[in-house]
Amino acid sequence: MLVKRVVITGLGTINPIGDNPDDYFSNLNSGVSGSTHITRFDTSLFKTKFACEIRNYSPERFGIDIKEARKHDRFTQYALIAADQAITDSGIPLNEENLCRTGVIIGSGIGGVETLTQEIRDYTEGQPPRFSPFLIPKIITNIASGSVSIKYGFRGPNFATTSACTSSANALCVAASLIQLGKADVMIAGGSEAPITLIAIGGFNSMRALSTNNDSYQTASRPFDATRDGFVIGEGAGILVLEEYEHAIKRGAKIYAEILGYGQNADAYHITAPSPEGVGASESMRIALEDAGISPDQVDYINAHGTSTPLGDIAELDAIKRVFGDAAYKINISSTKSMTGHLLGAAGAVEAIACIHAIRDGIIPPTINFQEKDAAIDYSLNLTLNAAQKRKVRVAVSNNFGFGGHNATIVFAAPGFIPFL
Repeated sequence: MLVKRVVITGLGTINPIGDNPDDYFSNLNSGVSGSTHITRFDTSLFKTKFACEIRNYSPERFGIDIKEARKHDRFTQYALIAADQAITDSGIPLNEENLCRTGVIIGSGIGGVETLTQEIRDYTEGQPPRFSPFLIPKIITNIASGSVSIKYGFRGPNFATTSACTSSANALCVAASLIQLGKADVMIAGGSEAPITLIAIGGFNSMRALSTNNDSYQTASRPFDATRDGFVIGEGAGILVLEEYEHAIKRGAKIYAEILGYGQNADAYHITAPSPEGVGASESMRIALEDAGISPDQVDYINAHGTSTPLGDIAELDAIKRVFGDAAYKINISSTKSMTGHLLGAAGAVEAIACIHAIRDGIIPPTINFQEKDAAIDYSLNLTLNAAQKRKVRVAVSNNFGFGGHNATIVFAAPGFIPFL
């Protein structure tokens, strides 16, 4: 069977440094930090008092009325906003033929945790205690993809992927495979997360995963820096429209990039720590390059998982050197989590959009907040420290790794990289 080709024809995002793709790209280029003091709850009892929030958010500002907003947790609202942007951007006709051949896969690591937290508090404090009839549909992770499907009438494959920080990267991989196999013509895919809650901050603090650098919160997300002390949690959504190549060409769609290949695997090592020397991560990258049919020296940019954790950053860079060899020193590498924070299950999609920005606009987003070298890190690698760099990008690679040992790598290429595209 001939495997079909998959291209990207629409982009949408709402995240801590952009309410839409254009604002996101502008702030990436400028090295803007999304970190701010947490406003959602009292942080006086927590070690971490900051996060990358979407500031001044209200659903009404994005066209979601109050009655409708009550039915959706914040993570679903974010998904609806980003999906609307991506679908509008793609120009996909919403006719009967397309509706039955268009699917939705939206990943999330923890779904409606804000709703769950509030409902439990309301129950224990209420007189009489009660639960909302919307509780269950608001917290389940698949409700974001279901809600997008219901809004637009998409009747193709529809479900969620949940694999911690690789959730939306895996959503893109699975969506691409469905198009490759002819099971759908169009897939609305990505991820959404709204984890800035009592439970998430408390839980991550207890496991010492979050930065506690409250005095320098705006620069606390500092991947590859000797003083990094954990990640900064973020929120938001990223949605991409994936389309079968011939389907896109037939309707005259603009094409941002092509998905050349992807790798998915597991460390099978530890529930939270990466495998030693990034063995699982390196294998994920090898699988992706092989699937894409390209060599390491054809890659121009790697958007690293780069969470700003002591072990993770070192393991990933070791893995990159192992896979790419001498070519690693000619590639731009950066972590956009230095700006957006770590969006958990939405990270992969938001960072995939950053890769497409690098391809379309020839600008490598920087790794900001770098101050001090770590003896365990090889700075002969071009980590794009503190300032964006201009470069023609033919091929970009996006890495995401998650608790449970989940790994996903996606290879994107510019239109024209394959001569007949």
